[in-house]
Amino acid sequence: MSELINSDLVRLDADLGSDKHQAIRGLAAQVVAAGRSGDLDQLVRDALAREETSPTGLPGGIAIPHCRTAAVQEPTLVFARLAPPVDFGAKDGPADLAFLICAPEGGDATHLQLLTKLARALVKPAFTDALRGASTTDEVVALVQDVLVPARTASTTAAPEAGQAPSAPASAPASAATGPTTRRRLVAVTACPTGIAHTYMAAEALEAAAERAGVDIAVETQGSAGSTPLDPAVVAAADAVIFAVDVGVRDRSRFAGLPLVSSGVKRPVDEADLMIAEALERADDPAAARVEGSAPGPGEARATGTESWGGRVRRVLMTGVSYMIPFVAAGGLLIALGFLFGGYEIVDHGAVATDNSLFDLPDLDALGLDHALLGSPLLAYFGALFFVLGGTAFEFLVPALAGYIAFAIADRPGIAPGFVMGALAGTLGTGFLGGIIGGVLAGLVAHWIAQRPVASWARGLMPVLVIPLVTTLVVGFVMVVILGRPLGFVMERLDAGLVYMGDRPGLAVLLGALLGAMMAFDMGGPLNKTAYTFATTGLAAAATATDAPQLKVMAAVMLAGMVPPIALALATVLRPSLFTAAERENGKAGWLLGASFITEGAIPFAAADPLRVIPSIMLGSAVTGGLAELFGVSLRAPHGGVFVLFAVDGVLGFVIALVAGVAVACAAVLALKATAPTPTETPLVTV
Repeated sequence: MSELINSDLVRLDADLGSDKHQAIRGLAAQVVAAGRSGDLDQLVRDALAREETSPTGLPGGIAIPHCRTAAVQEPTLVFARLAPPVDFGAKDGPADLAFLICAPEGGDATHLQLLTKLARALVKPAFTDALRGASTTDEVVALVQDVLVPARTASTTAAPEAGQAPSAPASAPASAATGPTTRRRLVAVTACPTGIAHTYMAAEALEAAAERAGVDIAVETQGSAGSTPLDPAVVAAADAVIFAVDVGVRDRSRFAGLPLVSSGVKRPVDEADLMIAEALERADDPAAARVEGSAPGPGEARATGTESWGGRVRRVLMTGVSYMIPFVAAGGLLIALGFLFGGYEIVDHGAVATDNSLFDLPDLDALGLDHALLGSPLLAYFGALFFVLGGTAFEFLVPALAGYIAFAIADRPGIAPGFVMGALAGTLGTGFLGGIIGGVLAGLVAHWIAQRPVASWARGLMPVLVIPLVTTLVVGFVMVVILGRPLGFVMERLDAGLVYMGDRPGLAVLLGALLGAMMAFDMGGPLNKTAYTFATTGLAAAATATDAPQLKVMAAVMLAGMVPPIALALATVLRPSLFTAAERENGKAGWLLGASFITEGAIPFAAADPLRVIPSIMLGSAVTGGLAELFGVSLRAPHGGVFVLFAVDGVLGFVIALVAGVAVACAAVLALKATAPTPTETPLVTV
């Protein structure tokens, strides 16, 4: 097993730029220089994609950008002591210690357990103080290896490290059995989407805070290295539970009836002491919100601790959308390739993929495939194959959306009925709206049934038989008999409305301009995500159509999202004197970020001068969105920027709309910047 870190992967007092995008690229370049990766751009993209979900800056001047990526074949750690420090989004300021944690997509459990050991150490001041005081790269390597050695020597028995916290409080019931104790007992679950760093750092922070408070706590880490469920006796003896998660809690029903504190996975790293205090307070409050499942009073079953209703609705919907996006991406790109290879006539000749073969190629003249690429029967055959595969992927869009919405509400028992409701939406013609409503209903009903007390002999049947069967029957009846026709009518009106707007350039342009302005307003925030979700869910309705207004909406949204970083990059080239040195460096990265449809590349500029930058980029993005609709540009891929041009119909309009919006935004920001005082050369604040 290769070492996770060596002296080639350590840099001391390194200047990696003034913002986290530059710093991440500098850290990734160290991975490449050390021979651990041959694809710098892929590694940077994957690290930045994780950064978009939530900032990786931590209190105390620490940053832990991390990702799972195909760009590395073995887990790798890069450490840099940054001079100057770089803002990674922590509340208390920039970071001077940065670890880039790279895990291969198929990383083995032993390596992942070592990464979790490091993540836990990073919240301990003694470890970070030693890193700041190190004078050589070898000293840093030794410090890190000292942290990893216990996990390395016990790798054959490291399963508890991957799941349940191995601290003494985890076995509190056993000690309690030996005699009475006045110590309070808590349990917790931590989980983040990547499952590499924050999951374990949150656990470590909660354990440390509980020790300071004189409280026993057992933490279940549902991370990439595996998860060891808490002993049922530990849960039964607990006074309250803490859920610090950005994804659904597995087997949430185990904690039914316990007083609940709920938050995102980053909160314990910042406020672990406060969360322990909240949990103890709720344990003593008979009216406190509890985990659903113990005959709650009116409205209590829906309470989620500190999680607001708006936050919960957003989490549930975004869970469904996030699981749906891979189907959209794979299906859309495959269909685009099908049209590229087989021509648009291939939509009526998908059977070529099954009726013909590599040794029995189709007759293009007989089938009327006049626009096959290069007039080649072989390429026409591949076009049909791609089209069939893409169409099949698209058939899972609404079922995946509904199934994982139900999963976010009811955990595993909700998946099967949720998928059925999504498939039923296709049968009833209720589209993605029917999928969303069916998924929500399936999740709520499955969740309600899971709360019901049953005899011990029936508990094993509940999640695999009773809950899916009863939920499917009940919600299926509601969808078919009660909601099917009204929702079908609404979807018909929505589709007709989009077609109406598409046939009338003025209205289509207005829609494109509105979506474009939303994409630029908060660059990855709620309005940006609302516009993007509207576009991606619309692709489900477009399915395999050769021309649909939803495809034009997707093009307008992606083009508008590309404008801000590119426009600001251009502005730094045309009038560099209006920008600080740090902003000019950000501009260099903006070209690639914008071309890749990473709108967040504009955030450093907007954070430094929001009153001049945000209106300018909103104007440019609105122009691009409107022009994209005016020119009828359509797109089948939900992401990729200029790298998915083969999925674009109307490439000339695509280019014109993008160039026009960039020009407008650039001109506006230069005009407004010219009215500002000459910038001082201070470090740029980034977010």
